[in-house]
Amino acid sequence: MKKALLPTFAALGILALVAAFVFVYVTAKNADTETASTSSGSSELASAVASDSNYVDNVGAAAVTVVEFLDFECGACGQFYPYVEALREVYDGDINYVVRYFPLPSHLNSMDAALAAEAAAQQGEFEAMYQRLFETQGDWAGGTPPQTDAFRALAVEIGLDIDAYDAAVADPATQARVEADFDAGVELGVNSTPTFFVNDEYIETSRLENLPEAVDAAVKG
Repeated sequence: MKKALLPTFAALGILALVAAFVFVYVTAKNADTETASTSSGSSELASAVASDSNYVDNVGAAAVTVVEFLDFECGACGQFYPYVEALREVYDGDINYVVRYFPLPSHLNSMDAALAAEAAAQQGEFEAMYQRLFETQGDWAGGTPPQTDAFRALAVEIGLDIDAYDAAVADPATQARVEADFDAGVELGVNSTPTFFVNDEYIETSRLENLPEAVDAAVKG
């Protein structure tokens, strides 16, 4: 049985990091909120997972499934990223982790970042691009759009077929795939990023502990 997430953080020596960005996360999340057509929490409308969703962890349909709707340019998502990576490590082998796109209109580079991630997904390298987009977020987020050269450089860095990457980014079907995630999020009541679901149940994250507590309960249940 896995240890609780927060004690494990202490063992990993990063509990101080979590404490340090609690305030930053809550502040950034509030700043990144975009009003959608529905209110968060209406998860009974549809499954939070689609048949073509991108998994960074996939251990089978019977496992607990965590879904994150995110915006790669979102400051709160960037602050939450190391927390999510620690959660994935703690529950490695016990959970599926699904990432879905929710590029906020106020973030002018977020759609291009999502296109880069989806182009990487088409080559089986979604996780590598997902990680590099967050690891380099401070270099391109808030920069004058388009930041496509920065994203293309990441594609080269992670070893993608660059011709196939360029074709995917330019293909309207790739943007349609990103927009389908956004539309699904709106249907589910997503109106800010990051937004999490555990087994299709919306998780309020005003407390950082809410997410690992929900995951832990689902895994033990």
